[in-house]
Amino acid sequence: MKRIGLTGGIGSGKTTVARIFKMLDVPVYNSDEAGKRITEEDPEVKTKILNRFGPNVFDESGRLHRGKLAKVVFQDPQALNDLNEIIHPAVAADFQTWCEQQTSPDVLKEAAIVFEQGLDKQLDGVIVVEAPDALRMKRVMKRNDMSEEEVLQRMKQQWSQEDLVHRADWVIHNDEQQLLIPQVLDVYSRIIP
Repeated sequence: MKRIGLTGGIGSGKTTVARIFKMLDVPVYNSDEAGKRITEEDPEVKTKILNRFGPNVFDESGRLHRGKLAKVVFQDPQALNDLNEIIHPAVAADFQTWCEQQTSPDVLKEAAIVFEQGLDKQLDGVIVVEAPDALRMKRVMKRNDMSEEEVLQRMKQQWSQEDLVHRADWVIHNDEQQLLIPQVLDVYSRIIP
């Protein structure tokens, strides 16, 4: 089974690209959704988050309060690293289980960070979706109802678009100037024999 990563900075449009691949019958594993599910369902992960970040990042019913946790980790690089070290191994194991359940010869792993965590070494190639920073900022502010400062904090925690593009095997430009679907079809034709 060929495992291809799909990544890009916040607001680049990787989820939109993933939807197009799904329409082409390529199974897509969404790492962000899996991480959210795991933090709700996996008692070991919840305990590690509680031990590292304290009870303030949980609401009164014991559910993880993502907004509070985000405020902590996006202001402190060490805290973000600690959170990644808790969640990423659990997501990697979940991805492996998911892959074993697939019958397709090719799958996509959509993830916000691939190179930063060395995940590219476990993949057969990586697609990077890139977009200009100003456009990414506008998209995230609108989508997540976040301030410019909050978006900038998150963008600073990620690799630059230039670094991602430099490491990519394939690049899709989601700049609202170039048509997206033909680019996805071109990459698809290169990946899927």
